[in-house]
Amino acid sequence: MSVKIYNVKGRITKPNYRSEFSKEIRAVTPEGASEKVYAEFGSHHRVIRTQIRIDSIQEISPEQSTDFVTQQLSEV
Repeated sequence: MSVKIYNVKGRITKPNYRSEFSKEIRAVTPEGASEKVYAEFGSHHRVIRTQIRIDSIQEISPEQSTDFVTQQLSEV
């Protein structure tokens, strides 16, 4: 198994807050990427899973990544 980069797009909908997001995640499977998004937003932004709507998960190449840290980790 190899670690891939996924671009996860979606929305956060809270009672007084709405926002769209696009996040690059390193994971083995798309399901793992979605779980990581839920975990990160839950711990950093105090958003529960029902307030997060994931619209798409796409695998991208390290060259397409805009996150410097993700690019560097993929080259190692």
